Amino acid sequence: MFPTLDVLCAVGFAAVHVFAGKLRFLQAVPRSRWLSAAGGVSVAYVFVHIFPEITHHHVQLTEGPAAASALLATLTEHAVFLAALAGFTAFYGLEQFARQSGSGRGGDSESSAAPTGVFWVHVGSFAVYNALVGYLLLHREEAGVANLLLYAGAMAVHFLVTDYGLRDHHRETYDRIGRWVLAAAVLAGVGAGFLVGVPETALSLLFAFLAGGIVLNVIKEELPEERDSRFRAFGAGLVGYTVVLLLV
Repeated sequence: MFPTLDVLCAVGFAAVHVFAGKLRFLQAVPRSRWLSAAGGVSVAYVFVHIFPEITHHHVQLTEGPAAASALLATLTEHAVFLAALAGFTAFYGLEQFARQSGSGRGGDSESSAAPTGVFWVHVGSFAVYNALVGYLLLHREEAGVANLLLYAGAMAVHFLVTDYGLRDHHRETYDRIGRWVLAAAVLAGVGAGFLVGVPETALSLLFAFLAGGIVLNVIKEELPEERDSRFRAFGAGLVGYTVVLLLV
């Protein structure tokens, strides 16, 4: 309905990855208050906006025709929550894989060497994640300019959080290659959104998967002890965006 604004938001998403590395004030320990606040905004959007929507779709799924077997009935009944769990688990596994494969935070010169298989698995997975965010920009659960801007704002600051984490993992390799891959991925996701539609049920599962991924990707950045994260800033971002979501 608002293709020009959709495209502008997509370009803004891409710009976050391209230019976030130039925001030197984010690269601080203790963790930048802005990054912690951005994490709070992302989590607020998931719990206050996405989860109620996927719960609504959960009700629709369970009110549909009876499944042919008890197993299918159970899967249908829990489908959206299983999708959220899958998103959470997939990105937890990805993070562990990156850490245990020598591409962890604070690594040595290996992290700035030529791209490795670990780099491509890590960045490639986030490219799919970004493409999903771009696709859902055009196929949100709720239409309207206000909901578009709320989604775009939450995802833009969330990209700041994921960009920072990936840059910390892969250093110069991410700056040289990774940020461009992720910027292109979100634009590709928007392009796919213009060309391909999926059933409403599938959209609810995609949103649920994204929600699980967002929660994990924020929490993994906030919890490590060496981050010395800012709970007050996180709480301020969370409460502030919650108020906005409830009032709009």
